[in-house]
Order: sequence, then C-alpha cells, then structure tokens
Amino acid sequence: MPSVYDLKPKFQNLLRPLVNLLARIGVTANMVTIAAMLGSIAYGIWIYQPFATHGPNPYPFLFLGLFLFIRMALNAIDGMLAREHNQQSLFGAYLNEVGDVVSDAALYLPFLDLMEHGIGWVLLIGLCCLTEFVGLQGKSIGASRRYDGPFGKSDRAVFFGALGLFTAWAVFENKQALHGIVMNWAMLIASMLALITISNRVRRGIQEARS
Repeated sequence: MPSVYDLKPKFQNLLRPLVNLLARIGVTANMVTIAAMLGSIAYGIWIYQPFATHGPNPYPFLFLGLFLFIRMALNAIDGMLAREHNQQSLFGAYLNEVGDVVSDAALYLPFLDLMEHGIGWVLLIGLCCLTEFVGLQGKSIGASRRYDGPFGKSDRAVFFGALGLFTAWAVFENKQALHGIVMNWAMLIASMLALITISNRVRRGIQEARS
C-alpha cells in the first residue's frame, strides 16, 4: 500500500541546500529535533488553551496542516544533518524517536475535547505511538528501522492536517453535529490504518531479518 513516506527522497533533495547552510552555520541535528518537539508542544497548548472558557479556537486547527508540514521538514532536516554531516550520536538516536512520539501526542491529544467518545481517541493515539515502537523494534531483531505504511508519520501528518481543516470549517460554520459524525468515522478509519501499519511493520521486519 503506498505511503507519503515514499516521496521522502524527492523532499530531501529539495531541502539539501538548506541543510548544507544550517550545517555551515553550526546548527546541529539535535537542535533541530528539540526545536520540532518544543514547537509541537507549544502548538498543542495553543489548540487546547481556549477550550475551558471559550470553546475550540478554529485558527490553530486551520493552520495545523501547515505546522505539520513544517514539522515533517524539520524531521527530514535533522536526519540529513546527522547522516550527511557526521552528527550521528547515541543520544540523538534516542532523542529523535522520543521527540516524534512526544510531538504526536502533544498535537493529537487536544482533539480529545472535540470527541463524544474520548476513549476511542486515546486508543487511536496509543496505536499511533505503537506504530513507531514496532518500527523501531525492527533493529532489535536484526532488521532495519521499519517505516512501512499506510499510516506512518508522514501519512498521519496529511490525515490530521485535513482533519484540522475540517474542524476549523465546522467551528466557523457551527456544524457541531456533522463534525462529531465525521470525527467518529475518522477515528475508526485511522485506527484501522494504524493496525494495518503495525501488522506490515512486524511482518516485513521479520521477513527482512530472516533474509
């Protein structure tokens, strides 16, 4: 099944001049990783902050897709700095994986207050985190770090960016009932895609290790 991740080589080629510039001025891969994580936490707070008193603010949802695109670019940049500019480190490897999971949780958890059945959304976030854990486990059995889709990091960015746009529209147009129906279906579809992704990463990791 195709994944947005398949476009990564072309995306990296576009970013390479910027990466080379950042390396020349002393920016490190770990700096970029930390910036992406802290930015995601700050953006998650921006989404969540108005809920208690004013209801959802549509503007953080409206620009969520743009922020997720920037975060994807930062994720690509930190990896390229590490690999292509001799910045790989053991701490950086941990930081990269932890930063991704923390960032995902920070950006997806605020959607909880929009859900009628919050437990389903919590389970979805857990499945999203599990896809990354399972992908990382490939290394422990002698395979590579698995990035198989159809619901990897890049795919989730597209999915949640689109969901953010729809949420902003629903708030602007006062379409709460329709929004609730769509969110429930989105939760189910995303959960199924996450389960398929987990299965693909386990199966292909085992195949790679055996070969």
